[in-house]
Amino acid sequence: MTLQDLLDREAIRECCTAIAAALIAPMRSRCAPRMGLNRNKVGMRLDLASASGRDVLLGLLEGADVMLKNFKTGTMEKWGLGYAQLSQRFPRLVHCRVRGFGADGPLGGLAGYDAAVQAMAGIMSVNGEADGEPLRVGLPVVDMVTGLNAALGALLALQDRARTGKGQFVETSLHDCGLSLLHPHAANWFMDGREPKLTGNAHPNIYPYDAFPTRTEPVFLAVGNDRQFVLLCGYLDAGDLAADPAYARAGDRSRNRVALRQRLIELMSGLDGPPLAQDLMNIGVPCAPVLSVSSALQHPHTEHREPPRVLRRLIHLRGLSHEQVEQVLT
Repeated sequence: MTLQDLLDREAIRECCTAIAAALIAPMRSRCAPRMGLNRNKVGMRLDLASASGRDVLLGLLEGADVMLKNFKTGTMEKWGLGYAQLSQRFPRLVHCRVRGFGADGPLGGLAGYDAAVQAMAGIMSVNGEADGEPLRVGLPVVDMVTGLNAALGALLALQDRARTGKGQFVETSLHDCGLSLLHPHAANWFMDGREPKLTGNAHPNIYPYDAFPTRTEPVFLAVGNDRQFVLLCGYLDAGDLAADPAYARAGDRSRNRVALRQRLIELMSGLDGPPLAQDLMNIGVPCAPVLSVSSALQHPHTEHREPPRVLRRLIHLRGLSHEQVEQVLT
């Protein structure tokens, strides 16, 4: 074997590695959402527009407690699978319908998507830096809360069925749930009529309830009452802050937040973020380091709390070959 042969083989190996990485990376990105959304589920594909597909569904409903549906308005009724039609045959079945905007009203029947509802429900208008633009929350928070509310409604209906023997119809919508998330902004607006504004990380009513830089990683202080503020000042050796009438009460601290923030930044500028957060938590002051996603998923306490199996599987996907990923998925 010549030196050229070795060089050729090394070049081929590097080329194959690059090609494999290019092929596997998109596949990983497709696998992660699929695993995250479909964990612990058994899937079945049915054509409900066909009689055979509807027959299979009706057979499944014979032993079902809850039917969850998110078809457009009138679709299930068109197939003979609406609540009024099925409640006669399955009186104990709980029907749970999830819609974008509900079935009626000015936007009734329209499709809804998380980001669009965040915009329309006012969530984006209160999310973002004070001198910036409205931002979408970086999670599908409306989707997730709507799912939780749907599950809660179905559980309440099952509890009622235990007494009455009858199922019922439950409905929730992305729009309703998006509006329900507007605390404390909706309450503030109803109270004084002032339009809520962007405040960055800071709470509109409470301070210091904000992210602060340190010598290393930033931390988030969540000081919610006078006692916690006194403890914070004691730790930072800033008794003058606690004694200052400008910061004596929660309302005072909120009104004078600009000056208070600057003073706290100065006091924490020489401290390391994670140890600072731990020390404050130990004395009863709510505080946390601002962690990345990977740091949060691999934190010792995350491991201690035994996260769902899918979380472990997602973590272990890093660095796997195509064959290994397929083995994990199956």
